[in-house]
Amino acid sequence: MAADSRTRPGGRGRNPVGGHIPVAGGLARTGLPYARAMGAETVQVFVANPRGWATGPGDPRQDEEFRAACEAEDLPVWVHAPYLINFGSHTPETVERSVVSLRHSLRRGREIGARGVVVHTGSATGGRPREAALAQVHERLLPLLAELVHEDDPDLLLEPTAGQGSSLCSLIGDLGPYFAALEHHPKLGVCLDTCHVFAAGHDLAAPGGTKAALDELVAVTGEGRLKLIHANDSKDVAGAHKDRHENIGSGHIGAAPFAELFGHPATAGVPLTIETPGGPGGHAADVARLKALRETGGV
Repeated sequence: MAADSRTRPGGRGRNPVGGHIPVAGGLARTGLPYARAMGAETVQVFVANPRGWATGPGDPRQDEEFRAACEAEDLPVWVHAPYLINFGSHTPETVERSVVSLRHSLRRGREIGARGVVVHTGSATGGRPREAALAQVHERLLPLLAELVHEDDPDLLLEPTAGQGSSLCSLIGDLGPYFAALEHHPKLGVCLDTCHVFAAGHDLAAPGGTKAALDELVAVTGEGRLKLIHANDSKDVAGAHKDRHENIGSGHIGAAPFAELFGHPATAGVPLTIETPGGPGGHAADVARLKALRETGGV
């Protein structure tokens, strides 16, 4: 019998491909049909308003239906925490709200069976030194990691930003001090956004650029810390510090680096989710494009 896509080299078993799905109207009611139409093999969702502080309880019936369907269809689930979270802020209210918001995303992640919760690494606001901001990350974020004691608790995945303003973590090397501030906690992982890392200054499109970035990531964080990849092309050039996503192969990164991602040892078993423009049709096309690149780039 021929091997299926879950066992074939370069197939789904090595790197499931999917995307961020809308869930307004219900995780199961809205999200699942969108994921199926997209051809998703993995999904990412918001469990709160991404641009606000509200922390709703969710719908237990929708949660159960969504979790059961994702388990039955072998769809790994990821949660993206709200964008306002910033543990490096100089404003006490922002930090307190960040604690509440991230704790909520982690709890909701567990309830829906998510493997990880993605959070942006934030910035040192108010002109404060990076060292002071990282000390605050240690003080306020590390206790949340310590609360992840259940077997089915999600990992916390740090997502470096594109390098705007006083970002605490944009270049891959910045993950070193951030991991140190969080004492290399075993529940700590990385979500690598290809657009962000490209915008921050890692030229993935240059010869050897993708391999160099992934090699550095392993050297800085250690093996096995890369848990998720946000696969997004970039509307802007490398080093532009602009977080503007483009469809796969249509931006300044191009298609070839995405094929290279599938062949690097650091990405073995790591899912890819798109956050690209275009709505349902564009998303389905990007997922299909990545699956095709997986067949040519996988090892």
